[in-house]
Amino acid sequence: MVTRCPWPGEDALMQRYHDEEWGVPVQEDRRWMEYIILDAFQAGLSWRTVLHKRAAFRQVFHDFDPLRIARMTPNEIEAARQNPGIIRNHLKIKAAVKNAACFLDLAEGHGTFNRFIWSFTGGKVVRNRWRRPEEIPAATPLSDAVSKALKQAGFSFVGSTICYAFLQAGGIVNDHLVGCFRYKALG
Repeated sequence: MVTRCPWPGEDALMQRYHDEEWGVPVQEDRRWMEYIILDAFQAGLSWRTVLHKRAAFRQVFHDFDPLRIARMTPNEIEAARQNPGIIRNHLKIKAAVKNAACFLDLAEGHGTFNRFIWSFTGGKVVRNRWRRPEEIPAATPLSDAVSKALKQAGFSFVGSTICYAFLQAGGIVNDHLVGCFRYKALG
């Protein structure tokens, strides 16, 4: 039997996400765009809700291509707002479009967004040693710094808790519990 972090529960999609994706270090800008968007939509909701709608988000937000998202027309934004397959929060939809433009600006200024985001840790994974879920913080000084930098660059829906979530998802922070089979696998 596999020992994993408890948060996926018995949900097969959550387990697959945990086992194959969460905490794996990301190097591709499009994947960072995906995590920024999805974690912004998660605010106030469960990750399970967002994950189960990811295919629809992928379709609405052009496979998370930041250039195509930044160029979404008012008609596309309204169609997204009417799409029952996603979370239809108008402010979050508009923020995704705005954030994509800001994302492109940061990528241009740093060569890639990936280079920018990894610069906060010098390209190194922060490997925590949590034994129980309640030890894992909702935010840290690292996520505070990332949040501040993104806000200064014009992003919305990038508070410290949201930033910590996408830093975990993108593998900059390894917050698998030490007893989880993925902890050692991700080094």
